[in-house]
Amino acid sequence: MPRAFTPKVVTANALLEGDVVYLTADDTWTRHLHEAELLTDEAHAQVRLVDASARVDEVVGVYLADMKPTDHGPEPTHFREDFRRTGPSNRNHGKQAEVA
Repeated sequence: MPRAFTPKVVTANALLEGDVVYLTADDTWTRHLHEAELLTDEAHAQVRLVDASARVDEVVGVYLADMKPTDHGPEPTHFREDFRRTGPSNRNHGKQAEVA
């Protein structure tokens, strides 16, 4: 029996800054996960992935990340994605410096 499709978002890294970005429903990149388009159809997710992968002048490392729907937008189902959206793993750099 095939496994059920897990909702996903298209994610990548911005080419110039290196920031984690997510694809929105209106085809723009955002740094805010809650603004990302949550893909619930496997075929549509694959089309969005192919289209985003062709945008080589904007992003690198494009892939589909598993998410779960919440009232506040998509949320990661795996710690890797949760960790990835917080920025570098060493303190006082990027997004983590803003919180400290």
